[in-house]
Amino acid sequence: MNIEILIGFVTATTLLALTPGPDNIYVLMQSIVNGRKYGIATVLGLMTGCIIHTSVVAFGASTILKQNPTLFFIIKLFGALYLLYLAYKVFNSSGDIELGNGAIPKKSVFQLFKQGFIMNVLNPKVTLFFLALFPGFLFSDTMSEVIQFYILGFLFIVVSFIIFSGIAILAGIISDTIKKNKNIGIYLKWVQIIVFVGIAAYIMIT
Repeated sequence: MNIEILIGFVTATTLLALTPGPDNIYVLMQSIVNGRKYGIATVLGLMTGCIIHTSVVAFGASTILKQNPTLFFIIKLFGALYLLYLAYKVFNSSGDIELGNGAIPKKSVFQLFKQGFIMNVLNPKVTLFFLALFPGFLFSDTMSEVIQFYILGFLFIVVSFIIFSGIAILAGIISDTIKKNKNIGIYLKWVQIIVFVGIAAYIMIT
């Protein structure tokens, strides 16, 4: 088992979870409008949905790896290109963090959990992102690929849950900081670009 690979995966996941995206902005807004526990309920829904995507990637990609290593290499190459595409999209974005000005309807804890879960499960981009990210971080030559994919999925969920929950708890402070520091979005934009390009390069050379 290569612990350094896992540390690299956790580091990349942490940086990506910290950069603004639809999910953490949604958690932030729900927390501001409804309160911390409602934001955390949203996080739980999103992370539960990640279990489904992890299962799809774990069984699908591991089967391909066993049956056709060449095809698996093509998947890794596709993953690197997809991450470069995401970096390009971020590069072309403005970098502004939009918190939204419209009224957000209040919902129950269960409604927000369910909405977070559905948002995640029905988003094919999550599976695509997992498929691009996970194969480059397989960390053992002896352990089952399915187990490795689940471990990576578990680490991704734990890291994202901690950071997203922190966003929910500190929603007011984060919102005020974003409003006062207009350039913070630009800094986070470049962090995201560097992480995407870095992971793509790592996948290409491993």
